[in-house]
Amino acid sequence: MREVLDLTKAMADGNRLRVLMALTGGELCVCQIVELLQLAPSTVSKHMSILRQAGLVEGRKDGRWMYYRLCSREASKTVREALAWVRRSLAESPQTVQDQKRLKAILAMDPEEICRRQCGN
Repeated sequence: MREVLDLTKAMADGNRLRVLMALTGGELCVCQIVELLQLAPSTVSKHMSILRQAGLVEGRKDGRWMYYRLCSREASKTVREALAWVRRSLAESPQTVQDQKRLKAILAMDPEEICRRQCGN
């Protein structure tokens, strides 16, 4: 039951759903996620923590950079099915379409420059 509760909590927020849809294209640096959502880094960090606890995303640290990707094939069947349902349900939503366009522009930017700008450096 804990797994289902974690999943429903994670999927009960529009910004977390936006992150899941953005990650369907592959791994993203947290600064790219911050840029997409236009939220404070601390807020994005909390969202990512909830998604990670639910098993929907995995993270890796590379130096000072934190990267996230969708769960691996080793995730539980419940997690994989929940993620597939979200992807099917939101694939053509106006927000997803808009985010995909914005993400394309973000991916064309230098991640280090994005991070410096967000940190005020």
